[in-house]
Amino acid sequence: MTEITATLIKDLREKTGAGMMDCKKALTEAAGDMDAAVDWLRKKGLSAAAKKSGRVAAEGLVAVASSGTKAVIVEINAETDFVARSEQFQSFVLASAKVALETGADAEALKTTKLADGTTVEASLTNLVATIGENMALRRVAHLSVSQGIVASYVHNALAPNLGKIGVLVALESSADAAKLQELGKQIAMHVAASRPEALSIADVDTKSLDRERNVLADQARASGKPEEIIAKMVDGRLRKYYEEVVLMEQIYVVDGESRIAQVVEKASKTLGAPVKLTGFVRYQLGEGIEKTVDDFAAEVAKMAS
Repeated sequence: MTEITATLIKDLREKTGAGMMDCKKALTEAAGDMDAAVDWLRKKGLSAAAKKSGRVAAEGLVAVASSGTKAVIVEINAETDFVARSEQFQSFVLASAKVALETGADAEALKTTKLADGTTVEASLTNLVATIGENMALRRVAHLSVSQGIVASYVHNALAPNLGKIGVLVALESSADAAKLQELGKQIAMHVAASRPEALSIADVDTKSLDRERNVLADQARASGKPEEIIAKMVDGRLRKYYEEVVLMEQIYVVDGESRIAQVVEKASKTLGAPVKLTGFVRYQLGEGIEKTVDDFAAEVAKMAS
């Protein structure tokens, strides 16, 4: 039997693109035979999956799952919208969201969590990559919960129940009637889907983003040639407008076009007969932040011809 050295493992990894531990296991199973190890990885779908891992996966699905006082939102990516519309992929994404809700797992922990059939999420995803032939990735997971009240969920333009390209969670802490809280939570979640807030309250605005905005506004105001004390007031006024754009509680409610979200929640407290507090939200839009490649079909054909 050939000794399984680090160099041998490295060579197999470079040849197949599979993970280090998978390469070591393949070589062990193949008694150190490189070709047999490659075949072992191919049969397991690991080599094929690894080769596809370099391709951009910016499509896929966002899924939500909720149960009373807790909810989860999950994004799993694929390369094409065609795969996202397949029943096999949709079932996997929903199953992953369900087990994330049950276990409270984050993205890394979810990969090693077992699904109902006994396989881990990561292993099932690898099998899907090998079967379907596209790169896929579990990108992110977020949880929201309250001690009492509800966490409402909403999927905009859902492809199937709880599945789509934009998903939102909204947490409402209250002892009020759960059904009425759900109705309010869904309306606010629809607002979040449309308005894309970045922070819950003014205190939650990212300091760096705020400083950058303040500096830009100050430079714009100085161009008017006004005194510094006037400039300071101008900046404060423009910052209020900035908060209305990025802070959920300061945004104008899209449903009535006039009330701030803070006022909507305050009014709900009176209507429902119990204090209502909006404690958090999450908004996932499929593929946001992923740099998508633009295929040049003519260039590709020319390259193949040459």
